[in-house]
Amino acid sequence: MVMHLIKLCVGVKEIDQLEASIQRETAARRAAGEPEVTVHVTRMMPSRKDEIEAGGSLYWVINGAVQCRSEIIALEQIQGEDGIKRCAIIMSPDVIRTSPSPKRPFQGWRYLKPEDAPRDLTGPGEGGAGLPDDLRARLMEIGAW
Repeated sequence: MVMHLIKLCVGVKEIDQLEASIQRETAARRAAGEPEVTVHVTRMMPSRKDEIEAGGSLYWVINGAVQCRSEIIALEQIQGEDGIKRCAIIMSPDVIRTSPSPKRPFQGWRYLKPEDAPRDLTGPGEGGAGLPDDLRARLMEIGAW
């Protein structure tokens, strides 16, 4: 069975900011001769690692709603310079926009069952994908989705 993760995208106000950050990281990795992936480090290693690595994604909460996801390639335990063990979430650099789904703030990451995950936006303009993120968020607030 596949399992996903969901996490707040702290400090990011729009999907475009997340995409730009990932592009910078990918370019730096390319220049260094490293694999073109994006890595997000979090404190806790999920106990359901095998299920997540079997096709799971990290769903990003931006401005109070799940708005996109990144496919997870692997979860690796790393140790920081401070000696604390952490989890490196290694993901594809592609950001896949999803149907907006409201989500209240929470700390850390949470598991997300596939049946509870928002669907991907597949067509141009579907779910407002062609709209500016702030307008899309406002439409979601008033119940357009």
